[in-house]
Amino acid sequence: MYSKLMMRNILMGAVVVGAGFGSVKAAELPNIIFIFADDMGVGDVSHRTGKADTPALDRMAREGMRFTDAHTTSSVCTPSRYGLLTGRYNWRTRLQKGVFFSPHDKPLIKKDESTVASILKDKGYDTACVGKWHLGIGWEFKEKNNPKSRTGYDIDFAKPAVTPTSHGFDYFYGIQASLDMAPYVYIENERATAEGSVTKGFPRKGAAAPDFEANQCLKVFAEKSVAYINQKAKSEKPFFLYLPLTSPHTPIVPSKEWLGKSPIGKYGDFLMETDWVVGQVLEALDANKITENTLVMFSTDNGCSPAAGIGKLVEKGHKPNGDLRGHKADIYEGGHRVPTLAMWPKVVTAGTETKRLTTLADFYATCAEIVGAELGSEDGVDSVSFLPTLKDASQVDRGAIVMHSINGSFAIRQGRWKLCFCGGSGGWSAPRKAPEGAPKWQLFDLDADPGEKVNVYESQPEVVQGLHDLMVQYIEDGRSTEGKKVQNDVEVEFLNRSVAEGKKKK
Repeated sequence: MYSKLMMRNILMGAVVVGAGFGSVKAAELPNIIFIFADDMGVGDVSHRTGKADTPALDRMAREGMRFTDAHTTSSVCTPSRYGLLTGRYNWRTRLQKGVFFSPHDKPLIKKDESTVASILKDKGYDTACVGKWHLGIGWEFKEKNNPKSRTGYDIDFAKPAVTPTSHGFDYFYGIQASLDMAPYVYIENERATAEGSVTKGFPRKGAAAPDFEANQCLKVFAEKSVAYINQKAKSEKPFFLYLPLTSPHTPIVPSKEWLGKSPIGKYGDFLMETDWVVGQVLEALDANKITENTLVMFSTDNGCSPAAGIGKLVEKGHKPNGDLRGHKADIYEGGHRVPTLAMWPKVVTAGTETKRLTTLADFYATCAEIVGAELGSEDGVDSVSFLPTLKDASQVDRGAIVMHSINGSFAIRQGRWKLCFCGGSGGWSAPRKAPEGAPKWQLFDLDADPGEKVNVYESQPEVVQGLHDLMVQYIEDGRSTEGKKVQNDVEVEFLNRSVAEGKKKK
């Protein structure tokens, strides 16, 4: 019985026929904007329980749709961004755990690998990325460089680099990674706008441009985004703007204008400034009279980080991750269930909510279906379009999704059941590993126990076996959607063995 359920839930997601949008003219295609915050939880928005005002996000919830069961593919930065843009789980790549820290980290997206930007560009879109990339910049280095260096002093800033413009984006203006990862320089297209000739940074010091200030990044990204919208609104071509922000990730550095604006401290101030950027985008759409046929999505790359001081925020009545267990880096829901909003007045009914189980990797197939793109067999292998849900919030069909923690632990979710292939958080919250005498894995019934307090692993052996087998199938097939088997980039390590070889790890 369970195998039939498994097979029924392996949904078509790799080949898109573009029903309803397949042959429309370019002028009728929607503009698409995806705003991606950094380290922000489901409770950080004021239309939920947040104590810092987020009027722009509240507007999106009021005039659009809330996804109440949406998840990043990973509970940390780099891998979740890869999943969003490629429709493919990061653990199929060389990035099996952790994030990129060093300027020597080579681009994770392979040359010629399909991205949301590339499929939209092929359909006539102008494409731009403004903000934090964190998927590897292909810098050129000086002759004497240290491949383990994280400071950026050995970068040859005079030479062009491999940037988002190599992955489907016509234009890029942003930074390599987080505001605590050198080099601290802006990059425009393939070149730094200034050399990293001075030392700045907190807590990690490194090469920086003399005029680079971390607390000005949100302003710069807002200005660049508004300028891009104003310019492209005059064109007959639709546009795609990917706007990955640096906030409210550490360092928590709201600009002077936002200091003291919230009742919960600097983290709240940073949340409010993050929301302000969203407001700037929405106002630019309104001013150009293109709001009606623009799909604006907002989400975040993982849940709130403990670096925000979660305990003190809760004491002030603000629960960044709501009542979910865990936080950034964890396999628990607080690590990867994130606030997700979609506003598209022409299509989305205002003030709606959907319970569709969603991974942000689904954004890839959604864009492909909107524009009627036919994908290759190796494209978007873990992505299932939610366009039907945007049209009707009750359309919630979606098969199992997979989540990944910072230490490489897996979890698979199907319907009410979530199986964590680890005995602890797999991240930063306690217990990180299974306590002595506890089951090796954790099974939660999220309908009955959304806070993941009761492990029912031992009482549901059939569910455990079925989800385990489905996880192995997803690894072996190189995909979690219907289609021919494809190769993962590397052998995937799962439960201390290589699934591809089926041999015990020596």
